[in-house]
Amino acid sequence: MRLFDRKKYTSIKVRKKDLPSGLWVKCPDCNEIVYKHEIDEGKGVCPKCAFHFQISSQERLALLINADTFQEWDADLASADPLQFTGQVSYAAKLVENRKKSALKDAVLCGQGQMGPFTVALGIMNFNFLGGSMGSVVGEKITRLFERALADRLPVIIVCATGGARMYEGLFSLMQMAKTSAAVARHGQAGLPFISVLTHPSTAGVMASFATLGDIIMAEPKALIGFAGPRVIKETTREDIPKGFQRSEFVLKHGLIDMIVQRKDMTSTLICLLGYMTPSAEANAQRPTPNAERPM
Repeated sequence: MRLFDRKKYTSIKVRKKDLPSGLWVKCPDCNEIVYKHEIDEGKGVCPKCAFHFQISSQERLALLINADTFQEWDADLASADPLQFTGQVSYAAKLVENRKKSALKDAVLCGQGQMGPFTVALGIMNFNFLGGSMGSVVGEKITRLFERALADRLPVIIVCATGGARMYEGLFSLMQMAKTSAAVARHGQAGLPFISVLTHPSTAGVMASFATLGDIIMAEPKALIGFAGPRVIKETTREDIPKGFQRSEFVLKHGLIDMIVQRKDMTSTLICLLGYMTPSAEANAQRPTPNAERPM
């Protein structure tokens, strides 16, 4: 006979309460789990480490342009499939999918609006549309943006978020690098300002063309900025790359960009710069001080 009886245990199944998806986001910079509402309240910025998440063209537009003043240009331009590119998923199918996902015809939104007292020609790239890649339509819309701004004597601001040229269009995509650069040059020869805003990521063919031709080039904090990605460079050179390589802070230190600006300060800084570059009675009456990091 056993001195002690073994206790009998009963298994209890605990059913977790189902939570709606999308309430929490893991920050890729600090790895903290953050309540999505806090990120949205902070204009897409992590409240823990100030990492700047990607935001849509419409969200960016609402941050930069006075309410109800934006007029879109070339809204009906849409990419064709000149090479009849096929793969596991065809280019035509990808275009349909990305138009639904982003509510845009292609990867850039262009038009005219009021930024403070200034009328500006504005282009905003959307990374959610095929990685913000530049195909024939993106190149055409950017070119037309500069041409119309030249005709109307307007400054141009472009917000970049891109993985570069669109491989599905081959040389039709690569030729946009020269076409957009020529349009920037004609606009600049007329003495009109162009401000380029680089966000995460800004790379490859776009960086090798109009994105780095701005009279002033600014960037959001910790954005990936460069031509080839750091992993490709490391594998090609067989060399260790420096800490923070190709991030905004690194390229600022090495002279590729002029300033780093927090998203919350972006509009006021742009208005300030436009006040210096396109003086007007309204703008000169009260000039704010740009709140930006600059190289020493």
